[in-house]
Amino acid sequence: MVTPAAKSFRTRRRRQAAMLMTELMVAIAFLSIAVLPLALSFAKEHQYLRNCYQHAVAMELVDGEMELLVAGEWQRYPNGQHVLTPTGAAAANLPPGTLELTVNEQHLRLVWHPAARKGGGSVIREATRK
Repeated sequence: MVTPAAKSFRTRRRRQAAMLMTELMVAIAFLSIAVLPLALSFAKEHQYLRNCYQHAVAMELVDGEMELLVAGEWQRYPNGQHVLTPTGAAAANLPPGTLELTVNEQHLRLVWHPAARKGGGSVIREATRK
């Protein structure tokens, strides 16, 4: 009679362990379903903020170059299109791309084109020569 009682205790214990394991698996699945969209949202927000930062850096550099050009640097460049190298400490944080200057009789046009599509977008500044 001792044997059946011990056997039933073991089977009851195993059933409880199996139910606990099933409950834990369901809880982990619910938690994963709730956390996964949140993690994806954070990743997209991180990418958006990086693009905004790169666009702000490009605007800062283009504005600084345009100030130099309007102050008289434009005289170094003949009419036509020229590729410039951005100068300044913020240029290290700039994504790969090109800085193009177009000089006409009356206008200066400075355009930053990022190499990658996600590089913060183009920045265009125009000014009239004096």
